[in-house]
Amino acid sequence: MKKILVSSILAGICIALGGTVFLRLKDAFTGGNVIGAILFTVGLLTICTRGYGLFTGKVCYIFDNNLHYFWNTLLIWLGNLIGTGIFALAERMTGICGGKGIDAAAQAMVTAKMADSLVSLFILGIICNIFIFIAVNGYAKNPHEVGKYVALFMGVTCFILCGSEHCVADMYYWWVSGVLVASPGKSMLCLSVITAGNLAGGVLFPLLERRI
Repeated sequence: MKKILVSSILAGICIALGGTVFLRLKDAFTGGNVIGAILFTVGLLTICTRGYGLFTGKVCYIFDNNLHYFWNTLLIWLGNLIGTGIFALAERMTGICGGKGIDAAAQAMVTAKMADSLVSLFILGIICNIFIFIAVNGYAKNPHEVGKYVALFMGVTCFILCGSEHCVADMYYWWVSGVLVASPGKSMLCLSVITAGNLAGGVLFPLLERRI
C-alpha cells in the first residue's frame, strides 16, 4: 500500500509539471496552447516510463483485474490528489504565482469549469479518458518503439486541445488556483463527477472490444 501511495504521489507531481508548462505557455503567444499541450506530455511520458500510478491510466484496466485492483485505483486517486497538491502549494510560494502568474491562469480555467454543468463535466471526462486509453494502451501494446511515443503524444495533446476533462490535471489546476482550498465542497463535487467520467471513458473501449 505504501508503495502504491508513493508511486501515485509521484505521478501527481509529474502531471503538475506538465500542467505548469501548459499554464506558462497558454496565453504567452499565438499558438501557446498548442505548444503547451504538446509539452504537457512530459508528465505522462515520465509516468509510463517510470511505472508510476496514475488514476486515469490504471482505471482503464479495472475489468481486467480483481476487486483488489479497483480499491487500489481509489488509493491512487488519493495519492494523485496529494501529489498535485504538494507541487501546486509549493509553486504558490514562488514568483511564478501572483499577479498574472499561473495561479491566475488556472483560476480562470477553474472558474469556467465550475460554471459548466455536471452533465457536461461528466461527458468531457469520458472523452478525455478515451484519449488516455489510446495513449496508455498504445504505449503498452504498440509493437513499434516510435509508435509507443506517438500514441502518448497524440493522446495527451488531443485530450487537452479538445477541451476535455482530466481529473488529475484538474486536481492540479484546482490546487494551484487556490479554489480547492477556498471552495472545497463545490470543487470536490466537480472533481468527483470528472473522475466518474474518466472511469467511464477509460473502460469504454475495453468493454466494447469484448463484444467483437
